[in-house]
Amino acid sequence: MTAVIPHPAIRPATAPVTVPATAPPLVPAPRPARSAAARDPFVDVLRVFGMALVVLQHWSMPLLSFDEGRIVTGNALAAGNAWMITWISQVMPLVFFAGGAAGAISRRSAERRGDTPAAWLAARVRRLAWPVLPLAMVWVPLPHLLTALGMPAQPVETASRLAGQLLWFLVIYLVAVAATTPMLRLNAVYGWRVPAVLAGAAVAVDVLRFAGGLEVAGLPNTVLVWLAVYQLGFLYADGRLTRPWAMALGGYGTAAALVAFGPYPGSMIGMPGAVSNMAPPTVALLAVGVGQIGLALALRRWIVSFARWPGVSRALGWASERMMTLYLWHMSALFVIVSVVVVGLGISTPAPGTSAWLSGWPHWLLLLALAMWPLLRGFGRFETPPAGRPFTGGAVRAATATVLVGVGLLTFTVTGFVPGVAPLVGAGALVAGLALTGSLTRTAHSSTIG
Repeated sequence: MTAVIPHPAIRPATAPVTVPATAPPLVPAPRPARSAAARDPFVDVLRVFGMALVVLQHWSMPLLSFDEGRIVTGNALAAGNAWMITWISQVMPLVFFAGGAAGAISRRSAERRGDTPAAWLAARVRRLAWPVLPLAMVWVPLPHLLTALGMPAQPVETASRLAGQLLWFLVIYLVAVAATTPMLRLNAVYGWRVPAVLAGAAVAVDVLRFAGGLEVAGLPNTVLVWLAVYQLGFLYADGRLTRPWAMALGGYGTAAALVAFGPYPGSMIGMPGAVSNMAPPTVALLAVGVGQIGLALALRRWIVSFARWPGVSRALGWASERMMTLYLWHMSALFVIVSVVVVGLGISTPAPGTSAWLSGWPHWLLLLALAMWPLLRGFGRFETPPAGRPFTGGAVRAATATVLVGVGLLTFTVTGFVPGVAPLVGAGALVAGLALTGSLTRTAHSSTIG
């Protein structure tokens, strides 16, 4: 997951934008920037910080109890005003933003090398999907094994479903990766207007969703919102995000107004029995994302300085190579501890905010980290696909591979790994899509996400 992108050049805010008569190349006009081999530690920090915070939130918010063969779940962030934490802890916008920056640099570098768009897409799809293979190999048979060993059926089904649901991120990210080449062309011509149009379309979708009372009407925002944030990463790579404090204040201010005067809940993650800003995403979440990006950019100088400390730099390098493994397997680590502590020993999690919860939280995280460590060691080797010959297929083959991998990931997202035909179909589509990506060289691409 190491991002290899140059430090973005900062263009004056008043620099004119020339609209060419023909479709522009993906590589913009030369600008003062460092070598393409240089790494941007800012993007590395956003990725590591984003994924680490996602894991910390997933590990911290469950309220769990077990009674009469059933596990009951709740959300600690639903208590009191804890929802305010989600305006910082819901960091998926930062992850998509960093991915957009790295994706722009990667695609432009590939064009300079003479790689075809199909070869670039196949490489990205392969790197994105390869780490999912061991997850599927373990979780497709695991529910059958646990049930045969006498584990109660309902906790097994709950775990099997949740283990697949977290793959929603990879489904949407795959869409963003597939759209990178055409979206970069739009970015070269229209710049800021592209995310502005996406945001405007997201507003229209929300109006239909809330005015008509149909949750399904909000589904297009699953693409529109995340592509808008991803597109902002292109602008960062171009050095065109020059007013970070305006972004921070405007984003958070807009989100506050939408929550105060609109139909949007305060939490930026889904809460039991409430409308969700996350599934599907809303313009309130998009506004918070813009605020987060602006705040991060405003602090960029200090973030980069901190990231260049020798110890911090080594830690970032170590973590960057394991972020996908951490994301894919952190819920499995949670299930291991829950099966022992909650199901096996019958110990329920304390009420959130109480002294018992606060004092027990560090011990809970320590247990989860201990369970996660062997998973990192065992499955971290799947972060990078095996080396081989460069991809020589065409656009149709790359597109077919992308669709098949997307079908596999979407199947796991919707149905999880609950015993049945669906997980087998998902695994088959995933393997078929990976097979179509062919053999790729290890050196052509250097980032799992981005």
